[in-house]
Amino acid sequence: MNSPLSNTPSTATRTLADPDTPFAVVDVHKTRRNIARLAERADRLGVTLRPHVKTAKSLDVAALMHDGAQPCPVTVSTLAEAETFADGGYTDITYAVGIDPHKLPRVIALLRRAVTLRILLDSVEQASFVAEASREAGIPIPAQIEIDCDGHRGGLKPDDPALTEIGRILHDAGCLDGVLTHAGESYFAYTAEEQRKAADNERDTAIAAAQRLRAAGLPVDTVSVGSTPTAHAAEDLTGVTELRAGNYVFFDLVMAGLSVCDIDDLALSVVVTVIGHRPEYGWILTDGGWMAMSRDRGTAAQQTDQGYGLVTDLDGNPIPGLVMTAASQEHGTLTARDGAHLPDLPVGTRLRILPNHACATAAQHHGYHVIDSTRSTDAAPVIEAFWQRVTGW
Repeated sequence: MNSPLSNTPSTATRTLADPDTPFAVVDVHKTRRNIARLAERADRLGVTLRPHVKTAKSLDVAALMHDGAQPCPVTVSTLAEAETFADGGYTDITYAVGIDPHKLPRVIALLRRAVTLRILLDSVEQASFVAEASREAGIPIPAQIEIDCDGHRGGLKPDDPALTEIGRILHDAGCLDGVLTHAGESYFAYTAEEQRKAADNERDTAIAAAQRLRAAGLPVDTVSVGSTPTAHAAEDLTGVTELRAGNYVFFDLVMAGLSVCDIDDLALSVVVTVIGHRPEYGWILTDGGWMAMSRDRGTAAQQTDQGYGLVTDLDGNPIPGLVMTAASQEHGTLTARDGAHLPDLPVGTRLRILPNHACATAAQHHGYHVIDSTRSTDAAPVIEAFWQRVTGW
């Protein structure tokens, strides 16, 4: 198991002024604070927290969630994550992407390692090939039925006639575990009241599906709900067994735009370097384009469009009015917003960019240079560790 600050450099002290840019940075203090906030909420609501590791994809970040204790239940979005986390000692894993038959051998291999790996499905076709594979392997494949609570993506409505048919197929093979839903449309819930209603609907939809299955004589052990906005808005999760969220470990500008967090809570950033100026256009150019930040423009639909990200100095202090407004593959363009003064930033100046979507930006990097913003220094922030990410599928 990786320790919370593993891979600490053993050579001379390095700071954010040292590695070649662009590179990703995680503030461990803010990450710990974000993790503690949702853990306390889940405890208060009386549900198990099953963090989604798809955002950080890092054993080191996950270790902060249980702080040296027994590894916590986790949700994954790829089998590569499931395999890596199993190697890291995690034995209670939900793979929350619809299953296809080609992936079942990897699922069964993990089950044979005494890892409880739950899979997700929403069709009779999937249930049938899962049941058949389970019988052939001689091992139950725990499966959850995906429920559609808001039309965001996959899943069945609770009143879909196929729900109980799927449940029966799985139950007869010893595979039925429960139901799972995700309020993806909560990312477009712009007020606290809208987010609370989304959380209530997410809960009520999942419970309705579970009740239909139970009324048909089918056992439902797990009723799983969650998204970062609804997890922080839910006030009553009676009837729910577990809460999932992933983005909350780092947060991002989309979540700040929904007032789920503050800008100061954003734990992920990307360090870039000023490489040029086009004063005739009001541009400052950096070496951090969309390959470093991703093409995600998730704040474009919000009241405040943050471009490709907000700009801070190397210590993390926002530079008023400075926004990354354009990106090509390896170039970022910074401009001043709303008549703000374009600062004098000479070539070679290092900056940090706060991302729109932490999951997408993190995915552009192999790992994170780790700092702690509570540790003051006269120089650039000290790099305390490097945390690897899981890549691939």
